[in-house]
Amino acid sequence: MGFLPIILMMAGFWFLVIAPQRKKQKQLQKSIDALEAGDEVMTSGGIFGEITNKKQDRFVVRIADNTKVEVGRGFIQAVVKKADGSDSAKK
Repeated sequence: MGFLPIILMMAGFWFLVIAPQRKKQKQLQKSIDALEAGDEVMTSGGIFGEITNKKQDRFVVRIADNTKVEVGRGFIQAVVKKADGSDSAKK
């Protein structure tokens, strides 16, 4: 009987914290996989830019005129605007 409250608290923690976070992470990964040139993104460092090229493990992001950086896929925090004009700001 002493373990039942602990098991219930762990189950509650799972449904309130872990499950929603996993769902959010899967959704972000799905949107990262769908990124194309022209999409605007925000990196985990807070830099906003437009994707100009897509490589296998990274993106080339234009952050200013004549300034491009290569960003790893894992550092894309949010999709700000798709190239087709739809807003996808999910933070």
